[in-house]
Amino acid sequence: MPEVSKMKKPDVKVVLLGDMNVGKTSLLHRYTERRFKDTISTVGGAFFLKQWGPYNISIWDTAGREQFHGLGSMYCRGAAAVILTYDVTNWQSLAELEERFLSLTDTANHDCIYALVGNKADLTDPTAQLCLDSDVASEERKEERTEPQAPSGCPTPPASPASLSGTPLHKQVTPEDAAALYGRILRYKGLEEKSSLPAHKLCFETSAKTGYNVDALFEALFDLVLPSILRKRNENQESPTVDLEECRGGGSKRARAACC
Repeated sequence: MPEVSKMKKPDVKVVLLGDMNVGKTSLLHRYTERRFKDTISTVGGAFFLKQWGPYNISIWDTAGREQFHGLGSMYCRGAAAVILTYDVTNWQSLAELEERFLSLTDTANHDCIYALVGNKADLTDPTAQLCLDSDVASEERKEERTEPQAPSGCPTPPASPASLSGTPLHKQVTPEDAAALYGRILRYKGLEEKSSLPAHKLCFETSAKTGYNVDALFEALFDLVLPSILRKRNENQESPTVDLEECRGGGSKRARAACC
């Protein structure tokens, strides 16, 4: 029970945005559950809590379908970080971030951090296809004890369409494309590039299927939102919540004491 109560109130909010089928839910499952599994399209939104050291971080997974588009700004309200996700094999998924999703972040915090994440890197990049993050690899080996272990802590991931055909898919979005969009996001937000975090710190390519770069993405973001967490905690300490029940109880006692 103490653990449950500790997780009740998030210190900060992180939101995933992006078109449908780019793998937002799969990224979140890979990070929180240490495994890849087939998912269905998210309806509306889904909420996860992650305990990161002494802090509680809420992660919101949002729907990419057009009919749920209006909910995005509600989910982004008060966000300390937004993960704008696209598919590296689909140029349109990157364009949709600027055309449909960027305006939804207007309700985020003024100092919100924006990360650009190109998922499905295993379909185009042999490095992402063959190697798992070391801790993810350990979890996979525990679950697949019947499979032969590959050397160097990099077991072969589940077969993907690219690996089955033997030919990687064409990569439609390059890191340079993502960096260019990151620059346009800063200008949209009225931020100076010189005083903002550089693109190479906030542009990632990941694979939810193999775990490639997934931990690096979330851990980097959590480090970057730490100042927001500390500021929020300081504000809460300076303006503590008033317990109305205690006030009512104290007031009634004082009233009875003053009564003749």
